[in-house]
Amino acid sequence: MNNLDIKKSVLITSVISSFLTAFLGSSVSVALPAIQRHFKIDAVTLAWITSSYLLATASILLPFGRLSDIAGRKKTFLIGLIFFTFFSFLCSFAPNIYILIVLRIFQGVGSAMIFSSSTAIISSVFPTGERGKAMGMSVSAVYLGLTAGPLIGGILTQNLGWQSIFLLNFPVGVFLSLFVSKNLKNKEWADSKGEKFDWVGSFLYVIGLSSLILGFTKIQTTFGKVYLAISFVFILFFLFVENKNSHPILPIKLFTRNTTFTFSNLAALINYSATFAVTFLLSLYLQYIKGITPQSAGVILAIQPIIQAVFSSPAGKLSDKLEPQYVASFGMILTSSGLFLLSFINFNTPIGFILLAQICLGLGFAFFSSPNTNAIISSVEQKYYGVASATVGTMRLVGQTLSMGIVTMFFALYLGGTKFGTHLYPHFLELSRTLFLGFSIVCGIGVVASIARGKLWTEI
Repeated sequence: MNNLDIKKSVLITSVISSFLTAFLGSSVSVALPAIQRHFKIDAVTLAWITSSYLLATASILLPFGRLSDIAGRKKTFLIGLIFFTFFSFLCSFAPNIYILIVLRIFQGVGSAMIFSSSTAIISSVFPTGERGKAMGMSVSAVYLGLTAGPLIGGILTQNLGWQSIFLLNFPVGVFLSLFVSKNLKNKEWADSKGEKFDWVGSFLYVIGLSSLILGFTKIQTTFGKVYLAISFVFILFFLFVENKNSHPILPIKLFTRNTTFTFSNLAALINYSATFAVTFLLSLYLQYIKGITPQSAGVILAIQPIIQAVFSSPAGKLSDKLEPQYVASFGMILTSSGLFLLSFINFNTPIGFILLAQICLGLGFAFFSSPNTNAIISSVEQKYYGVASATVGTMRLVGQTLSMGIVTMFFALYLGGTKFGTHLYPHFLELSRTLFLGFSIVCGIGVVASIARGKLWTEI
């Protein structure tokens, strides 16, 4: 295959995988009320259907990023895709909520392998000057998946049941696995081949990060405080070990010597912490407070990712020509504004107001995501593409997990462990307004981190 054919195959692979993982996440969100009714579970347990997947993915993404640099990015991607597809299929047959949550954890392992290698493969094939546009197309696919998720997921849930959402991923995953095996069979990207894998650092990282996330989600309990104490000890040991290791899973110098890398990752963490729970809260708001069907709610929730899909590729291309510092910061300002609008919702809020807020959020995400990712990847050496790709994914997933963790914590504090009935609707609405306002403020703070990254072109 010539270089152009390889680029096309990599782009097709990235686009389909980005669509697939995003589709599953957003379609599950719109199916949550149906899953809650099916298993008769409380609001806190309901949130763990999403949180368990994110926790597993976030905890092991960085080790897999380093492993992909050593063993090969395509190999890591393909194994992860097969893993993800297999456990998606099994989720549709879960007999109870606990097995579903366990299967979601294994599904998260597959996602970690996909996320840690897909962006790195794009970076390995597309040079600076083309990379932002390619990443923009990949991000557009993510938002197309987020668009299709509520639409198709709502239709499937209403007519065939929530199990059909997981079943739909199976044929797409099988097709993509065969496509990668055929079109990239003689290609492998392993710029750190021959270097040792840091098993000790990986162990400390996984325990430290997972304990941090678990502790945060249960911070109101004694167990939560114990988890946080454990995470503090393990993360300290991790930083000590990594600083002494000649082949760490996370080179500390990337943060201490690279302003663009450090603040771009911080901006990503803040952005996703403030935004991921929006779909979860709006899905419950539309179906419980407004009494809208899953199918109709899916149509409404599709507006935001449609806007993101349309504008992500131009935003990525713009970041090839204009400093990502400016493009991404503008995006965060728009996102903060959209969250602020949602802090005014009530029982009588017109759907048009919800759509306006979603348009604002969609534009904000589009102008932040691909330019910010382009800045992170372009600020490091090629041998660190896997690690940088995994770091991008880690910031996103840790942010998403923290976002759901915040919601889970406040659900436990203010809604209790009772089933989600009409008597909780006023409390849920008040809590949602408070959360949207808080997220808006957090996202506003993220603008500062985005600006503080400095200019990319002077860093590399």
